[in-house]
Amino acid sequence: MSELNDPRVFFAAERTLLAWNRTSLAWMAFGFVIERFGLFVHLVFSKPGQPLQKGISFWLGIAFVFFGVVIAILSTIQYRKVLKTLKPVEIPRGYRAGLGILANLVVVLLGMTLIVYLFYGEL
Repeated sequence: MSELNDPRVFFAAERTLLAWNRTSLAWMAFGFVIERFGLFVHLVFSKPGQPLQKGISFWLGIAFVFFGVVIAILSTIQYRKVLKTLKPVEIPRGYRAGLGILANLVVVLLGMTLIVYLFYGEL
């Protein structure tokens, strides 16, 4: 538990959450690029009419997106634990502490949607 009674403790925790949010987004974006690059390579170098197979780039891309989702979930859990240790004086009055959590949960939802899209194609 913090003994500083200073809102900067809260803002530091929120900045950390948002840094993890950016990290999870970067993992997901990198995974999407890896998966799509594998599709591009298949289209350029395969013989016409050859069926599309899910190769290593597909599974590697899915793994990156999945771990981006996991990072967003774990960072949200960690942030909630930190919020529980703060005193009311450390959170500015009227400040919505849940917006960072909402942002992470939207990233989780969109990441899971991306995984479904990559598995099943255009829906």
